[in-house]
Amino acid sequence: MIPISSVLEAREHHFLDTLHALESQRFALGGNWDYDRGSFDRPLDEERKVWLRIPFEVTIGHIDVESADTDARIKLGTPYVLRHEYREGNDPEASFRVMGALFDQFQSPSDPDAEVEPHFVELAKEALQEAERILTV
Repeated sequence: MIPISSVLEAREHHFLDTLHALESQRFALGGNWDYDRGSFDRPLDEERKVWLRIPFEVTIGHIDVESADTDARIKLGTPYVLRHEYREGNDPEASFRVMGALFDQFQSPSDPDAEVEPHFVELAKEALQEAERILTV
């Protein structure tokens, strides 16, 4: 994980306005969001292993992606670049579980904090500059 300083750090925004603005820049609400925190994630490679992540915490209300009238406000954290390494091929630790398959559909990264090549850091900085431009108007 490589932190990138940004003018977005500690800024408060309306959640839905921020979500819609960042979606226009290929960001998505990260799958690990909760009602009081989450992140906006943008893939930096075709394999979706390298990501630019902008974390946030909810300061007022709670987020609800299915409600168009949420009043939630969020405070953005320090953006960072991360890379997930996944095991290629079959998982040697996999076992047959019918009920577990309903919940554990995806493989966990074999290295959730793998080394990030410098060119991905530069791509992340460029993408972050675009995000800063649309969120600081």
